[in-house]
Amino acid sequence: MSSLPISRFPIPELADLPPDIQQRFRDVQEKAGFVPNIFLTLARRPEEFRAFFAYHDTLMDKETPGLNMAEREMIVVATSARNQCQYCVIAHGAILRIRAKNPQIADQLATNYRKADISPRQRAMLDFALKVSRQAETIDEADYQRLNGLGFDDEDIWDIGAISAFFGLSNRIVNLSNMRTNDEFYLMGRIPRENR
Repeated sequence: MSSLPISRFPIPELADLPPDIQQRFRDVQEKAGFVPNIFLTLARRPEEFRAFFAYHDTLMDKETPGLNMAEREMIVVATSARNQCQYCVIAHGAILRIRAKNPQIADQLATNYRKADISPRQRAMLDFALKVSRQAETIDEADYQRLNGLGFDDEDIWDIGAISAFFGLSNRIVNLSNMRTNDEFYLMGRIPRENR
């Protein structure tokens, strides 16, 4: 395990945090077996912590007919790779490997999503997500029509764009704070459960 600091900003003591954030830490510890460093880093500002995770959870903790949870993570990994956010590529890559039940997909997307083993529909989804991330001012009706033609409705398109935009924010905060990735994320989902 790394002995390097989690962030360049101070990490608060658990006992000093508001009760709802302490409970959130306990819940994530119970589910994942550890507390991700983004929780520890953002907890220094409780109001921002609550706002960040409220929007994160609203975007990421749902599955709709047009956009499943693995595809939501694909958007995060591709966007974070383009934004050179090591923490989010590694952490959400782990979640993607688990949700997609595919130990190779995250590395493929992080390196070059256009060469990844994904469907043309998913590639178009990521093309749009990256356009939102880097060239949102150039989005036009043709972009929407292309996605509509592949079965994404306008609510799906909103989600694709909102996830990309939200993680643009997240990527920049992570890079601003020089946040380290938890060691636990590196191996998660690389060996399918049935092979353990």
